Amino acid sequence: MPATGDGRAPAAADLPGAHDGAPVGRARNRATTCPGLAAPPIPHPRARAVHASHPSRLSDPGGPAAAEGPADDAPLRLLVIEDDASDAQLIKAAVADSGTSIEIHWARGLDQATELLAPPAPWARRGRSRTPEFGCVLLDLAAPADLPHPSDASDGLEGLHELLRRAPHTPVVVLTDAAGAELGAAAVAAGAQDFLLKHETDGPLLARALRHAVERKRADESQRRLVEAELRGQENARLQRHLLPTPLLDGAGLSFTRRYRPGRRRALLGGDFYDAVRTDDGAVHVVIGDVCGHGPDEAALGVALRIAWRTLVFAGLTGEALLTTLQHVLEHERRSDEIFATLCMLVIEPGGTGNGLDSLGAGERARLYLAGHPAPLLLGRDHEPVTLPADLAGPALGLLPCHDGQAAWPAHEIELRAGWRLLLYTDGLIEGRVGAGSRRLGQDGLAGLVGDHQAAGLTRGRLVDSAIAEVEELNGGALTDDVAVLLLERNPVQLILG
Repeated sequence: MPATGDGRAPAAADLPGAHDGAPVGRARNRATTCPGLAAPPIPHPRARAVHASHPSRLSDPGGPAAAEGPADDAPLRLLVIEDDASDAQLIKAAVADSGTSIEIHWARGLDQATELLAPPAPWARRGRSRTPEFGCVLLDLAAPADLPHPSDASDGLEGLHELLRRAPHTPVVVLTDAAGAELGAAAVAAGAQDFLLKHETDGPLLARALRHAVERKRADESQRRLVEAELRGQENARLQRHLLPTPLLDGAGLSFTRRYRPGRRRALLGGDFYDAVRTDDGAVHVVIGDVCGHGPDEAALGVALRIAWRTLVFAGLTGEALLTTLQHVLEHERRSDEIFATLCMLVIEPGGTGNGLDSLGAGERARLYLAGHPAPLLLGRDHEPVTLPADLAGPALGLLPCHDGQAAWPAHEIELRAGWRLLLYTDGLIEGRVGAGSRRLGQDGLAGLVGDHQAAGLTRGRLVDSAIAEVEELNGGALTDDVAVLLLERNPVQLILG
């Protein structure tokens, strides 16, 4: 078979009509007698390219085969692995009679073929023209496999196994004799795209088999990438689910309902974060926050802040000392100085002087810390929802430096009467539009909306779900920002997670 450029394979010059990598196809005689007339090209099914990096390779990067045009105009580059020169000549004749533009390259064995199929070494890429890689390989199963360590158990497919190992992304069609039909079928089962019987193959059948092999390989690669993407998606989903917190409120006597909806499509984790823990002294610590932005970097930063917050609480920090340390964590973890986070933190002190669960909720007090975050709603049994005061709110974390005293987060003392309920949320819940105009729902709108649902007798999870549903209905569709909602309620019963 002919090779490209000046580097011909052994016995390549013995083939009648050998040429330098020119396409063989429609105008067989015209291409032989009139070298300047090239056969009309057919669409090339692959657009990736490699080039030769070893002087013993069969193709010359500087020869005609190195001219890389648009993928739709390039002929199919076929690598024939065949140790018999007469069989190689028959393949060339069949290609010429097939009516398609196919550029043939010939290798006597697998070692020569591997040099052509392998990608160029990094040191050889600079200053070298790029040669399109082969669209298909035609392998004679009788060709020597050139295996460095041949296996004792021979199944006749050693060469195919080695070729698939060295060039896993290149489609392969195998050739076998008339008595090897079963071997050809085994080759397809082992990874080849098709098999042909040598003496029953004409030009059109060969061209059709090559094209079908390319399309089958492309479909297999697409399916493989799809499966890999699905597996990565499942792994990411499991990872994100595990990054959501499990509140530690055993013995707190609280009903804790949470809802979390990332604004990003097909994501389980956003920039919003929340957590709730009970320390050994009986105090309940609750936090809800929002990292500006909506990407995976913001989601990762939110997780880092939540874990840091829980660690600091169990280490005994609270109040401004905790928030100052948390800002230092933010400053070291964020990817740019423009990133900040809003935060609402609540510390509920244990109340009551009696013994047992019946004393829970009697005369409790709480400290509220706001860092640029919306204030919670206090839902009482005998009044409409009330927005807690925000006059002592400090700046969002990361906006102002802590060392010069500009960032301060004083506590606001609040009293919690028996039967209290607190609704904490991120701004994604109140920034939705109301109707077709530009008016936003806002905190007052949310208070009225929750009050209406509370008056209808809804509690806990049903109250939160119905409120979110109406907010989305008013917005005219799903909310684009991350949304986190927490509903805490003092109960004379054990912890209930909604």
